[in-house]
Amino acid sequence: MPVTTAIAIFFLIWWVVLFAVLPWGIRSQHEGGEIAPGTDPGAPAIPRLGRKLLWTTLVSMVIFAGCYVVYVNHLVTLQGLAAPFGMR
Repeated sequence: MPVTTAIAIFFLIWWVVLFAVLPWGIRSQHEGGEIAPGTDPGAPAIPRLGRKLLWTTLVSMVIFAGCYVVYVNHLVTLQGLAAPFGMR
């Protein structure tokens, strides 16, 4: 797999995982009881973006490693995917 392709795939995985990780551990300002003036009550009180970016990177690395192993060892092929549907 070329390096540019690997980087592009990792970035796509990272971006999807980011949106899955963003809601982890969020408490809204309304739930916390202190609403900053001029903000939405549903806005996060403490977003902890650094932790979320770290978790996103770690989870993405695990998913990418799994995808890379599948790709390098040819564990999934087009013929294998088509076989259950009677196509060859």
